[in-house]
Amino acid sequence: MIPRNTKPKAVPVPATNAIIQGSDTRMRRDEPMNFSPQEEQSVPVLWTLIRDIGVLQVKLIIDGVRDLVLVPASLVAGIVSLAKTKDGEPGTEFYKLVSIGKQSEQWINLFGAIDNAPPEVVETMPFGNGDIDELVLRAETFVVDEYKRGGVTAQAKARIDQALAAMQRGSRGDDSAPE
Repeated sequence: MIPRNTKPKAVPVPATNAIIQGSDTRMRRDEPMNFSPQEEQSVPVLWTLIRDIGVLQVKLIIDGVRDLVLVPASLVAGIVSLAKTKDGEPGTEFYKLVSIGKQSEQWINLFGAIDNAPPEVVETMPFGNGDIDELVLRAETFVVDEYKRGGVTAQAKARIDQALAAMQRGSRGDDSAPE
C-alpha cells in the first residue's frame, strides 16, 4: 500500500534505441540478440517445454470437466433416445451428444504438444493399432457367439432372454407378462 503523503515514482520508458545492459555485454534494443549455439538450442526448447507443460495441465483440466459433464449427459441422452424409439429406430439425442463430444475432443487436442517433441521421440504404439471400440467389439462378438452356440449356462441364457424380451415389450409399450 502506498502511504498517503507520497507520490508513486515515475518509471521512465526507454526509447527504442535505448541501451540494454547485460551482465557482460552492452547492446542496443534494436540490435538482434546473439546467442551462443548452445544457448540458441536450449532457450527456445526450454521455453517450449515449459509452455507445453502448462498448456497440457490446462487441457487436462478442461478435458476432465468435459468428461464430468458428459457422463451424466450421455446417460440422459441415451435414455431419451431409447424413450423416443419408434418402429425400432431410436432417437438421435445420444449420437448428437457423441458428435459434440468428438468435436470437443478435437478442439482440446489434448496431446498436441507432441508436435513440439524432438525428432528422436518416436510415437510408438504400445497399445497396438486398435482402440477400445475394437476390444469391445471382440468381446461382444465372443459373447454373442457363445450365446448362439449355447456356450453360456442355461441360467445365464434364460436371464438374457428375459431381459431382451422385457426390452422388446417395453419398446412396444406392451406391459403384459411373458408367455
